[in-house]
Amino acid sequence: MAVLHRLLDFIDNNVVIGDVIPSYWYEGRCPQSATWLRLPRTSLAEAIACGLMQQLAKDTVYSHEGKMYGVLLVELPSREQRVLKAFSGLLNGQGQVEGWVPPISGRDQVAMVEVQTVRELDTLKQEIITLQELPERRQYQQLCQEWERRFERMSDRHQKHKQQRKEKRQILSETLIGKDLAIALQQLDEASRQDGIERRQLKRERDVALRSLQQEVSTADIKIGELKQQRKALSHQLQAQMQQAYYLTNFAGQSLSLEQLVLGSAPMGTGDCCAPKLLHYAATHNLKPLAMAEFWWGPASVGGDKVQGEFYGACTERCQPLMGFLLAGSTISPPSLSIVEGTKQLIFSSIGGLGGPNAGSLTILYEDQGLIVVDKPAGLLSVPGRYRDRQDSVLSRLRYLLPDGAALLPVHRLDQDTSGILVLARDPETHRQLSQQFQARQVQKVYEAVLAGFVAREQGVIELPLWGDPSDRPYQKVDWQQGKPSITRFRVIGREGDHTRLEFFPVTGRTHQLRVHAADLQGLGIPILGDRLYGCNADSIRLHLHARKLRFQHPQSGKTLHLKSETPF
Repeated sequence: MAVLHRLLDFIDNNVVIGDVIPSYWYEGRCPQSATWLRLPRTSLAEAIACGLMQQLAKDTVYSHEGKMYGVLLVELPSREQRVLKAFSGLLNGQGQVEGWVPPISGRDQVAMVEVQTVRELDTLKQEIITLQELPERRQYQQLCQEWERRFERMSDRHQKHKQQRKEKRQILSETLIGKDLAIALQQLDEASRQDGIERRQLKRERDVALRSLQQEVSTADIKIGELKQQRKALSHQLQAQMQQAYYLTNFAGQSLSLEQLVLGSAPMGTGDCCAPKLLHYAATHNLKPLAMAEFWWGPASVGGDKVQGEFYGACTERCQPLMGFLLAGSTISPPSLSIVEGTKQLIFSSIGGLGGPNAGSLTILYEDQGLIVVDKPAGLLSVPGRYRDRQDSVLSRLRYLLPDGAALLPVHRLDQDTSGILVLARDPETHRQLSQQFQARQVQKVYEAVLAGFVAREQGVIELPLWGDPSDRPYQKVDWQQGKPSITRFRVIGREGDHTRLEFFPVTGRTHQLRVHAADLQGLGIPILGDRLYGCNADSIRLHLHARKLRFQHPQSGKTLHLKSETPF
């Protein structure tokens, strides 16, 4: 059975694959070494999957039932790349289908038992459906609704009576006294008792009318409960047999049963999903995994949480617990962290087209469970841009390099050409609290810059409203009508020939605020060295603007963090 396919079976030579950060990682911790292992879903894997979707769309056999499909890009010992494809569970009742990765060994041992058990489960399911759709159940519900309406009408009438009695009592208390008043009030109390008698009488009539149907529904519900227990017991029995029979193999050559891997009860269908089938087959056939992608095809899943043509990650209950074991022994793993002069440095290597002209290292200045602070190099975006050629960024790299990178959230931004301190949160609550500090101007920021000219003033404050013209992005300008208030304090710290070195203390945080406040004639009137966008024509390899210091309160500990980064120019 041929299961190794050429890339050209899914994509042609004219397809251009962008070199972008993987959109998803299949990941898990190796149970033996505790090492975090990862396998990417890349643009190439997604393009191959889209090619498979086009093939599925041409054959109606794949449109009858909705299920997950997957592709795995692998490398042969000869270094040639090929593709494996798989479907979850059974395809139209079949496990073995020409051209597709076969089920994991072990299914054949319980195949007959599974078929028989599935039939019994279906029979029990139909009995439950029949009991749930009893005509008597529908009659009972209709009668209950009719009686409910009668009670509502009676309650409305009684409520009016009650209000009328209240008004009469008020009038009687003002017009009668003595025995006459007592007799009149007694009559009103008797009318109230009659309403109560009517309510109790109607309830007895309702109970008699519903009794027989209610008994039949109750008996059916008890039977449904018993049938569900039978189904549950059968499922658990089959599940235990399958977990004992199913053996998964990883790239280190280890084979363990599902029973050994899950250390307890795993959901029905564990081991039959695309990812385990693909990785197990690759491991047992000496194939190196490069990238994988899974998608849904066919009618939407129950509940509509999966729709045709959409990519999805490893399912939480069935696949994710197996990932660490399945990837053990594979050569794809996250780059290591090395300590450099007391700080952590993340080495960003070009894997699968990652990297580019700004590839290098990110130095971690501080990190704990809630946040991470890095020293951003000039020329690197803080977060990915809108287009494919602007995906390389601090956030993209950290999400690629760190085991928990997918959860990172940027607290603030630095311009692409600005270097220095950048803070990212590791969870939403930390992000929320830090963002509030920035918005409330409680974070103290110090930038160092070199201006391409002589600044006469030693210190001062610049207050110029800034506005970005949507037709001329990213350029910002001073606009007294549409601009937002922007405040910057500054202090000269040195003069070097025709240039001036100074510190900026931004009070607000507008886009390009320091650059405009420096260059505009209403500000300092001198652009930052290397800032060609705002008029600097001097020969310089970079923008001379660096976020040197940052001080804020840690959201969890409450302690004040003083962060510093050495100015690189």
